[in-house]
Order: sequence, then C-alpha cells, then structure tokens
Amino acid sequence: MPYDTAQFKTTFEETPLPMSERIAFIGGGNMAASLIGGLLKAGHSPAQIAVAEPLAERSAWLQHEFPGVQLGTQATAVVTGARAVVLAVKPQQMREALANLALDAGCVVVSIAAGVTLASLRRSLGGGVHLVRSMPNTPALLGAGISGLYAEPSVPAAARALAERILRAAGDCVWLEQETQIDAVTALSGSGPAYFFLLTEALREAGVQLGLAPEVAARLARQTFVGSALMAAGETDVQQLRAQVTSKGGTTQAALEHLEQAGLRKLFADALRAAEARSRELGALLSKES
Repeated sequence: MPYDTAQFKTTFEETPLPMSERIAFIGGGNMAASLIGGLLKAGHSPAQIAVAEPLAERSAWLQHEFPGVQLGTQATAVVTGARAVVLAVKPQQMREALANLALDAGCVVVSIAAGVTLASLRRSLGGGVHLVRSMPNTPALLGAGISGLYAEPSVPAAARALAERILRAAGDCVWLEQETQIDAVTALSGSGPAYFFLLTEALREAGVQLGLAPEVAARLARQTFVGSALMAAGETDVQQLRAQVTSKGGTTQAALEHLEQAGLRKLFADALRAAEARSRELGALLSKES
C-alpha cells in the first residue's frame, strides 16, 4: 500500500527561493533529482535550474521528469550566471568536475559529495565563492531525508540560508559547529537507513524461525518499521513511545531485557564509531588525491 511521506517530513517555516535565483547542479543522479523535484514543488522556476549530466540516458530521463529544466553535458556551461551550484558527483569524480570551472564571485557552492573537504574544494575553486558542505541521506529521495550542513565561519547568513533552502527541498536540515562533525553525521544519519533495513531483515528472519511463512514475516517486519517511524515522527519522544508499548512482565519487556543484556546499545555505539572512523579515512584519502 502507498504511504503518505509528508507525515515523515519536519515542519519548518518555508521561505520560497526567488524565481530569479539560478541554481546549477553538477551531476544529475538520484540525490540531485530529489533536490530538483523538491525545488520545483516549492515553486522554483524550471528555467532557472540547470544540470550538467554527461550520460545521455540519464539526461533524457531528467528531461522527461523535469520539463523545462536546462540540461547540458559540460559543467563549465551550465554554471554560467548561477547564484548557487550543487556539487552532486561521486567523490572520485570531483576533481574532473571542477576542472576549469569559473564561478561568479559570491556564488554559493553546496557539496553533497561524501569525504570531500572544504579545504579540497577551496584549492580547486579559489576564494571568491561561499562553500557549504552537506551530508544528506537516501530518504531524501522521498522528500523525507535529513542533511547535516557545515559552512566556513566567513560564509554570510544569506548564503547559508540559500544553501539550507536548497537542501530543505529534500527534507530537514541541521547545522554543525565543526566540519569534522560531518563524519559523525555520516555514521548516524548518512548510513542510518541501512541499520533500519538490517533490523528489518533480522526481524523477518527471526519470524521465519518462529514458524511464520517468509512472505508473512517480511510483511509484518516491514509494516512494523513503517508504522513505528510514523509514530516517531510525532511530538512524543521515542523513549516514551517505547515505554508505552512495554507492559511490566509482558512479552515486549522480555524481548527488550534480552536485547539490553546482549549489549545492543554498545553494538550500535561501536558500529557508529567504525563508520565515523571509515569516513575520516576516506576523507583523508580524497584530500591526498585532490
């Protein structure tokens, strides 16, 4: 059955982008498409959105999905006159994407490429632009994602606001105090959807072991996560929600006590530390290559 993803979205005071603000995307992959779709739904003019996408098949798909959006194969062409540029290419493609790129002074550059530091971008783009680094996650494809953002202290409030409005096209945003916190965001929310998928798998498999048919166990596990996420999207704290479904001496308490005794919280803490460390390692490797 379909679900209303609007229920997952965080409410915020929406300030529409001026129709004259030209936004260029370098890379037209899934994350870029989610942002473009969100901007168009918010009323942004398709004529003021340009995308550099070298793959003909992907470019044709973008043209079909977003009529009126300008498409090109070369980044150097689509960024002309852009007030903001979103770097939506894979990290290993960043150096090539930025080659010979000439941006207007004061242009807001938002990178959603994992591991690419602001120092690396600054070396390629020079000092005339405002740099913002972001880490979104895959629920952004449904407009229900969340992004961590960091900007250098010198970036003015107007540039930060523009970057935030672009990222809010795909969900919620949080601002970080230090760039190194991007690694923690990567570990928690960037990789986070995979943790929920793994838990869904584990519940499905456990249900089969208890004698349920595989398709029944899969349906029960999946819908339980969907319904629980909808409840968690409300005003009630998740700790309180957990307490509300845990009757003293009941089945839920028996299961939760077993999970606590098995060290579930420590497992998650260790897993996030491993992801954070790997994010730092990848960032260091990319910085050496740039």
